[in-house]
Formats: sequence, structure tokens, C-alpha cells
Amino acid sequence: MTISDIKQRLQEGNQRFIADKLDGKLQDSSRRTELTAGQQPHTIVLSCADSRVVPELAFDAGLGELFVVRVAGNIANSSSVASIEYAVAHCGSKVIVVLGHQSCGAVTAAMSGGDNGYNLNHLLSHITPALAAAEKGAEVNDVVKVNANLNAKELIGRSTIIANAVAKGDVEIVPAYYNLDSGKVDFL
Repeated sequence: MTISDIKQRLQEGNQRFIADKLDGKLQDSSRRTELTAGQQPHTIVLSCADSRVVPELAFDAGLGELFVVRVAGNIANSSSVASIEYAVAHCGSKVIVVLGHQSCGAVTAAMSGGDNGYNLNHLLSHITPALAAAEKGAEVNDVVKVNANLNAKELIGRSTIIANAVAKGDVEIVPAYYNLDSGKVDFL
């Protein structure tokens, strides 16, 4: 599949999800057996860990189609970047979706500030650039979109593997926004 075909497939899957008409393909025992020989997911999704955002359902994807990396705030930290590098270098994935979502708790916490303890403060520090780049007085959902865009750029800035694949036209990075209320994914 081409990058264009993959993006079309994701959009069509999202339309089925919105319409409550999931096709459930590639989710049976024969698919599981087929995948024991290896994986070749067409898309990598850097998604928030929020339980309300399930990329496999949102894109009506089957087993082995998506390589999903989940971390609160869909941030490009060392571990998430390394996971994405693996899929680019070893699995042949062609599209990377950086998926922010409506009412993100991590972005809300970053906007609220305060001391959230060592680990959460460290995670939220990755969202600080989005706070600085957003318009003054921006609402949380606007900052979520800025954060998705910045983390898409961060993938290129932090990884020569990803940057080279994008430069060669082998991979495209697509920032996106998931609407909790409708299930619609907007490619930004």
C-alpha cells in the first residue's frame, strides 16, 4: 500500500467507527496464526494512554495493522521514539499518526501546573513547549492540537532513523486529533 492508500484506509476505518459499523476484519484465529511469522503494521500510532482513546477501534483496524505506542500526552520521549524507530526500521511502517485527543488530562495537568511528583512532572515537561507555542488564553483542546503538531516534529528532530525515512518519502508523519464525543479523527 502507498502512503496515500494507508491514510485513506485509516479515514475509511474511522468513518465505520463513527457510524457504529465496524467490520471486524483481520481479528480471527487465522489472522493470529498468520502473524506468528512476523508483523508488518502499515501505521504507527503515538497515542495518549487515555482509556477512552483506542486507536485499533477508532480506525477499525485488525491485528497487525497498527503499531500503537501509548503514553500520557502522546509525547515523543526517549522510549516512545525508540519504539517508533523500531517499527520504521524493522516493520516497514509507512505512516506515523501522532494522536492527541479532546479533553486530554495530561495537557490539562500541564496547563494547571503545580507539583505532581517527580515522574509526572517529568512527563508534563514534554508538554511545556506546546503551552509556550499556543496562543495566550488557549483552551485545552487547542493546546492538545499544538502538542500533537510539536510531537510530530519532535519525532524528526530526535531520530535520524525517522528523519531519514521521512526525507526519502518512505514515511509520512500525520498529527491528528480524536474527538471523544463523536469518535471522529481529524488529521491536522
